[in-house]
Amino acid sequence: MGASEFAQQLVNALGLGSVYALIAVGLAMVFGILRLINFAHGEVLMLGGYAAVFFALAGWPFPLVALLTVIATVIIGVVMERIAYRPVRGAPDVALLLTSLGVSIALQNAALLVFGTQPKPFPTPPALAQQIPLAGGVQVSGVNLLTIVAALVLMVLLTLFVTRTALGTQMRAVAENAMAARLMGISVNTVIVAAFVVGSALAGVAALLYGARVGRVEYAMGFIPVLKAFVATVIGGFGSIPGAVLGAYLLGFGEIFLVSLLPDDLTKYRDAFVFGGLILILLLRPQGILGSTDPEKI
Repeated sequence: MGASEFAQQLVNALGLGSVYALIAVGLAMVFGILRLINFAHGEVLMLGGYAAVFFALAGWPFPLVALLTVIATVIIGVVMERIAYRPVRGAPDVALLLTSLGVSIALQNAALLVFGTQPKPFPTPPALAQQIPLAGGVQVSGVNLLTIVAALVLMVLLTLFVTRTALGTQMRAVAENAMAARLMGISVNTVIVAAFVVGSALAGVAALLYGARVGRVEYAMGFIPVLKAFVATVIGGFGSIPGAVLGAYLLGFGEIFLVSLLPDDLTKYRDAFVFGGLILILLLRPQGILGSTDPEKI
């Protein structure tokens, strides 16, 4: 692999890893506070994609479509927490897991009934579809560039939010010990809703960027991204936001460079190599790269 091809694959890996990071952070936040693996997070992304298509059909400009899409995913996430997850809070972990799987399947089938099986074209602005030339013959698409920049900015803002604000401090306290945080006067309900708000907003951004990347929206579009994001959070350390980000980029780099390095007849098995790497990491470090023995910390 030459230097130019390596640089091109590096740009592609950063774009893919950034999408996974936006999804994985939402999973990590909810798990760190609620001990819930929210597989329905992928359906929030899917519904965000359909919301973007709906708003675009109204003829609104893409920035307004993007804003309304994020608002829609936040509303979906809050309603999901209130109706599906709050009633089973405090139940055994397996009950929470089964609930998240049930919500995921229910939303996916509801989308299938409402929108049908035919994919809808995503309203990608022409500027995002253009290729931008860089040095050394490397090109980056507008959507890849926006994805990388958006992920970087949002990760910095999220870090500041978690470490520098009162609500962020409360979230870390609840993740550390929910009972002690409640005795100190912290509203656990407010903290949990805040986690769903932030995670769902990131899912909305991911829906816009992933939809523009693949060019279509369909009822099952959230399954594979959330599965890959789940793998990323396990690699990095479940419940750890920095770990989720690290795992997402490692997964993105692994996928892109496996495709470029493997023989053509083996590229279709790249997911097998990715999950094989996951098993190896868990054998060597079961808590993940940045995970601790306490999975509740964020």
